[in-house]
Amino acid sequence: MKKFVITLLLAFSCWQIAFSQIGTWKAYMAYHDVQQIQKAGDELFVMASNSLYQYHLNDQSIHTYDKTNGLSDTYITHIKWSSAAQRLIVVYQNSNIDLVELDGDIINISDLYTKVITGDKTVKSIRIDGIYAYLICGFGIVKVNMERAEIADSYTPNHPEYPTDLPEEDNSDYDKYIDLVNNLEPGGPEHNYFGYMKFLNNRLYTCNGDYAHGTPIQIYKDHDWEIYQVDNISQQTGVSYQGSFCFDIDPTNENHIFAGSRNGLYEYLDGKFVKYYANHNSPIECFDGANKEYQIVSGVKFDQEGNVWILNSSAPTTALVKFNNGTFTKLNHSELMKLNTSSSFPNRSNAELSQMIIDSQGLMWFVNNNWTIPAYYQYYPETDDIKAYETFMNQDGLKLEVGGGVKCIVEDLNNNLWVCTNIGPFILERSDINNDNPALIQVKVPRNDGTDYADYLLSGLDITSMAIDGAGRKWFGTNGQGVYLISADNMTQLQHFTTENSKLLSNIVLSIAINPKSGEVFFGTDQGLCSYTSDAVEPAESMDKDHVYAYPNPVDFENYSGVITVTGLTFNADVKITNAAGFLIAEGRSNGGLFTWDGKDKKGNRVASGIYNVITATQDGKKGTVCKIAIIK
Repeated sequence: MKKFVITLLLAFSCWQIAFSQIGTWKAYMAYHDVQQIQKAGDELFVMASNSLYQYHLNDQSIHTYDKTNGLSDTYITHIKWSSAAQRLIVVYQNSNIDLVELDGDIINISDLYTKVITGDKTVKSIRIDGIYAYLICGFGIVKVNMERAEIADSYTPNHPEYPTDLPEEDNSDYDKYIDLVNNLEPGGPEHNYFGYMKFLNNRLYTCNGDYAHGTPIQIYKDHDWEIYQVDNISQQTGVSYQGSFCFDIDPTNENHIFAGSRNGLYEYLDGKFVKYYANHNSPIECFDGANKEYQIVSGVKFDQEGNVWILNSSAPTTALVKFNNGTFTKLNHSELMKLNTSSSFPNRSNAELSQMIIDSQGLMWFVNNNWTIPAYYQYYPETDDIKAYETFMNQDGLKLEVGGGVKCIVEDLNNNLWVCTNIGPFILERSDINNDNPALIQVKVPRNDGTDYADYLLSGLDITSMAIDGAGRKWFGTNGQGVYLISADNMTQLQHFTTENSKLLSNIVLSIAINPKSGEVFFGTDQGLCSYTSDAVEPAESMDKDHVYAYPNPVDFENYSGVITVTGLTFNADVKITNAAGFLIAEGRSNGGLFTWDGKDKKGNRVASGIYNVITATQDGKKGTVCKIAIIK
């Protein structure tokens, strides 16, 4: 038994490193732009890109802080060290407060954040006097006892004891250590705005996803970030660099990317800018015919033949362009030229044509994410046929007032299309796509309260983003309500993550991307990038002993309380856990290619030490494979 356990430990050690425990949150914060530095003995606390890290002057070690490893909030605005209290005060944009100790312990003081007052609670600056921190706010001054971790007093300007003799603010640590800090490498991306993302070839590709944040293309792979070239681009193009609205990756070369921006189309190879396309060398047009800063390329998509499809929004005469081997083809479609807001150009292309996908049938889809003409479109590249869907009617004949634009369109594992809007998600069933006025299905979720009533799925929510995981479940990002996970049959809300009940960085979730192999779900927000390790992965085509395995393995119940994961399974595989004698301990079905076991028997009791068999079969009953789990108590 002991020899077998040791053998398993050696065999599975690499998998324990490679996979995160289900339910784990991670944050990928930027620490690029140094804003404040505070010396604390042999340590430096650095506020950079509104995030925090700690640098040890003696051993040069760096420890980064974020909401997933102890901080209470996001977007730090001020830090100050009290040598008397031996604590760092951290103040956030929303007036929340943390106290950080040298060993990394963190104490939250939420009183100012939660206090309802008529005045402005925004903290403008901090003064330290012994164990006290004086927060200079819009309404007055808040006195924090950093030793007792409490608010000691607060003063408005007319208060008889209003402090008037506070020290001058001391920024000498910044001046002394900025050259050193500028050469540190705490890791992470360069920017904390993630409006557009794709996961491909074990890489997470990201950009800002709007017109003006200026975030470069940032790629995460193998625990490191690659930042695409920004320097000198404006000098070569003659227009300002505004980051990327969207991008797509060449299917023949993962390092070859076209990116759409507010002012044209950018081509990159191996992280370097190589060419700029705009009105001087392509059909791409300025929105008013002249302003080169507004040549809006809001959609880019490669097809399997190597063509690049381009959406040119708010343009005088064009909306859809095909690009292949240096040759542009301008495709004129009146369905895309309905924006009438200018006497000079009464029929410009629609305002925010975006979110291009090519579905499993070879059809291209995209949306108009603008209040002027909310719509989604079906385009067939081979015949140049297009269909515009500008009216929204559900299966009950109810007209749906989509006023804020269509945010995205996503194909699910049943080949149906999900249309996400500012009033909720709808389904366009595959069998209905050829109808001129198809009914959009609003999923009805029974209340199960003894009545026949049902509610429309996520009705009224502003859905900003959507992704389908390996089990066919739907992840929805929202504008202000966090993230929802809905079951594969669309009937059950499995999770609802918000900043209040989870480590989610912001309730404004702009984009979602999923690592199909690990189940890690990435949430791009206006406050940074974070992820959650889910319990579903992409299913395998077949099951064999070399690819079906459990982790962690062995399982030490003295030091581990999480679930045991079996991966490498086919879709909806049947899984049975038996003991060495062959008695059934637990059973269930896989989520995509993954099954989890809580280590308990059918009575809810933790199982005894021993070797347990994982016996699998495909969903149609064909024999799968067997792997073993060692339990130690």
